[in-house]
Amino acid sequence: MLPVTVQADRLALHELTRASAAELQDGGDGGWEWAPGGPHEGSRFAAGKMLAGMETGRHRDGWGAYVMVRTEDDRAIGGIGFHGPPEDGRVEIGYDLAESARGQGYATESVRALTAWALAQPDVETVYATTDEDNTASQRVLERAGFRRIGDTPRPIGGREAQHLFERNRFEPNRFEQNRD
Repeated sequence: MLPVTVQADRLALHELTRASAAELQDGGDGGWEWAPGGPHEGSRFAAGKMLAGMETGRHRDGWGAYVMVRTEDDRAIGGIGFHGPPEDGRVEIGYDLAESARGQGYATESVRALTAWALAQPDVETVYATTDEDNTASQRVLERAGFRRIGDTPRPIGGREAQHLFERNRFEPNRFEQNRD
């Protein structure tokens, strides 16, 4: 199957192929020209998770890592994607941006577009995300994309801080249109 591409207003979200994921994981550019400050370590980590899913047979086309490509200059500016295929009607989304692309609404635009794509799939009712307690920028992205905070995840013993949990449900009104930048 061909990799999925999701169009957003100013961006195209291109699902990684096996080759591009391997190159990103190994420190390369994955076949894209990146904006300054990219690719972020999160994109490299996501590429590795996608490859691991391919090797174990857990990966499903469409439910992996994507690269955000700005249409005005064809530069990759960040990564977005899913932490795996949907389970019990739920799928987790994550994202990162090159520092030079932050503060311009690209993350919000990407989250909206990929969330809409996911919620249009028959096996997804809810898209969710977690953020560190102190990552207010990411929390604002999710809120502008129509997600609502529903609580916190527990603090792991000896691990990272508790995380805020956000979700967007297929059956809720399309609140993100009210929250446009």
